[in-house]
Amino acid sequence: MNRTRIMVGLAVAMLVAFLFSTYVYRTFKRVTVVKPALTGHLVVAVRPMPLGTRVDSNNLRLIDWPADEPVPGMFQRIEDCAGRALISAVAQNEPILESKLAPKEAGAGLPATIPEGMRGLSVAVNDVIGVAGFVIPGTMVDVLVTGGIAGSRNTGENNITRTILENVRVLAAGQKVEQDRDGKPQTVPVVTLLVSPEDADKLAMASTQGKIQLALRNTIDTKLANPPPVVQAVLFAGPAAAPVHAVGHRAEPSRPAPYVVEVITGTKKENKSFENQ
Repeated sequence: MNRTRIMVGLAVAMLVAFLFSTYVYRTFKRVTVVKPALTGHLVVAVRPMPLGTRVDSNNLRLIDWPADEPVPGMFQRIEDCAGRALISAVAQNEPILESKLAPKEAGAGLPATIPEGMRGLSVAVNDVIGVAGFVIPGTMVDVLVTGGIAGSRNTGENNITRTILENVRVLAAGQKVEQDRDGKPQTVPVVTLLVSPEDADKLAMASTQGKIQLALRNTIDTKLANPPPVVQAVLFAGPAAAPVHAVGHRAEPSRPAPYVVEVITGTKKENKSFENQ
């Protein structure tokens, strides 16, 4: 009788141990088994490349990338982006994205960096106009022009200086489209500015019919100041003379009447009076 009870107890214990071990095994199996991650590819730059560079299999390569973590605008095949030009510089191993590439038909070089609807217009500069060579690609400038007032007498007193363009990006200095890494100035005879078609007309007129000057500005300062024009006669006019009274039987001749110049600023017209000395 005791032997039977012992055998039954052993059988029950073995059954319980088997069930428990099975449960533990299945539990650890679920915890320790790691599903293999799905991987894809990402196109990156082999080396640093400046804007305007045409990308191809020589300067691109593929790296493994998690398939479930896509980057917006990424490419998974080199042939999908080959033959297109960069519109912004990229660093080594930086992903090539759709936003960094010009359209396929845009070509390469400087034309590919000009957005649709905009124009690149070059103007002659020197050390003074080019702000001692610090007007370099990527900087922002204002364009000032000095010339004579239309319809007025051809004298120096009728010169006027006004700001015709503000916050204009410099596309190139000479034939360089990239800044010096150390920020060194570049002495060049010409700079190319990114302007709208309407502003291109203004800039062409100013550079051929007047004297232009570039004013360098902070790249994060985008506020338009729209300063009023400056007329030479007003800028250099001295203090008004005191009235002259008769002394004894002599009297000084009366002062000549001032002359009036019509100044046109955009659609605004106004008359300015200047002393006729």
